[in-house]
Amino acid sequence: MTNGLPPTIPGGPAALDAVRYFHGGVPGLRPGDLLEPHPPAVLDGCPICEAKAAGRQPYVEGVGIVDPLPERPDRVYITTDRDYARYYASLYAGRGDLYVVEPVGAVDPSTEDRFPTWAAEAARVRSVYDRAVQLTPAQRRSLLRRWTVADFTVDPADERRSLLRPGIAAAMRWNAVVGRAGR
Repeated sequence: MTNGLPPTIPGGPAALDAVRYFHGGVPGLRPGDLLEPHPPAVLDGCPICEAKAAGRQPYVEGVGIVDPLPERPDRVYITTDRDYARYYASLYAGRGDLYVVEPVGAVDPSTEDRFPTWAAEAARVRSVYDRAVQLTPAQRRSLLRRWTVADFTVDPADERRSLLRPGIAAAMRWNAVVGRAGR
């Protein structure tokens, strides 16, 4: 199965079945369900949610942009980094789930992330890896340290200014202080 994957998939398109892809987000899906692009979740009274729903970058005074809008809202993001997907599952309103998925349709390497991430037309759930994901403040700090180190070890000429898109590190610091943020 190649699904038209570009040769940037680790090991090339033929390795798709040997690679495990993850997606963290909307809870309650089952194997066989299709993940498709969708508008951001909006919680009542959540200014970050409201800004994203209106297509504006969410900004918190004293912190900056938090949980930035994706460059490709018409795509579903998948990754081979389980912890990266767990982070996004933990941000989902009401605690999201972590899934093992397979890409469906055209797949492009993400230019927003330092970790191996792709933007797919859709993704099919192969299995549920973890339900109601919640990260502890210690796990969030550990991820922030890991991703900050990655930022400092990349090519400075790389156009991706932040490993988790500009502002995600600020969002992680903010979330570590106030707890989970709705997505």
